[in-house]
Amino acid sequence: MAQKHWDYTELADAYLKRPDYADDAINNLLKTTNLPSGSLVCDIGAGVAHLTIKLAERGLNILAVEPNLAMRKHGINRTAHFKNVSWAIGTGEHTEQLDQSFDLVTFGSSFNVTDRNKALIETKRILKPLGWFACMWNHRDLTDPIQQEIEATIKKWVPQYDYGARREDQTPIIEQSNFFSPVIKTQGSITYTQDIEDCIEAWRSHGTLERQATNLFPNIVSDIEKLLKGKNLKNIQIPYTTKIWMAQLKT
Repeated sequence: MAQKHWDYTELADAYLKRPDYADDAINNLLKTTNLPSGSLVCDIGAGVAHLTIKLAERGLNILAVEPNLAMRKHGINRTAHFKNVSWAIGTGEHTEQLDQSFDLVTFGSSFNVTDRNKALIETKRILKPLGWFACMWNHRDLTDPIQQEIEATIKKWVPQYDYGARREDQTPIIEQSNFFSPVIKTQGSITYTQDIEDCIEAWRSHGTLERQATNLFPNIVSDIEKLLKGKNLKNIQIPYTTKIWMAQLKT
C-alpha cells in the first residue's frame, strides 16, 4: 500500500462499483473467531469500506485504516451512519496503532499490496493475546463464459498477465511467520448483478491489471467495453467466490 504503483487515487470512484463479500463467508469468519458484539477490529486497507460495512453491520467496533485520501473519503461517506466505525491513516506495515489493541485484524483485498511478512509482524504487534488475523478476496469464476472472454481479451494485450498474490494460497506465508495457529480457510459464493456501464467502470479500478498493463491499460478496458456492449445486455451476472484465510495468534 505504500508503494507508488499501488496508488489507488484515480481508481477510487470505480471501487464503488465492486461487489461486496459473500455473507456466508463473513458469517463463517465470525462463527470461527467467536468474537462477541463490540469486539475491536482493525480493518487494514479498508478502501471504500466494502468489508468495513459488513463487519460493522454485525455489531463489531471497526477502526478502518486506509492510506489513500480518495479511497478514505468514499469510505468515510459510506460509513457516516455507523457509530461503531472510525477511520485512520496508515498502512499494513505501519498502522500507527497501539500494541495489543485489537481482537481481529482484517485485510479485505489488501494483503497482497503489502509486504506480507512485514504486515504480519505489524498484525502480531497490534493484536490482543489470542486475537485473530484474516485476509480475503473476491475471485471471479473464470470458468464463466463471459469471464473467459474477458480473460482472453486481457491476455491478447498482456500475454503473461498474472493475478499474483491475490489468487495464491495464503497459508504458507501465514504459517511461516510462526505467529499463528494453523490457518483455517472458508469461502462463500455470491452472484453479483451489475449494470454493464458499472461493470466497465469497475474494470477501470483494477489495480493489478493497470500495474501490469501500464500504458496498454486503456486499450484493454476499451476492448472489454466493446465486448460487453456487443452482447446487448442491460446487466451482467458475475459469479464470485469470497475466499478467506484466518488464523489465531499463538499464546
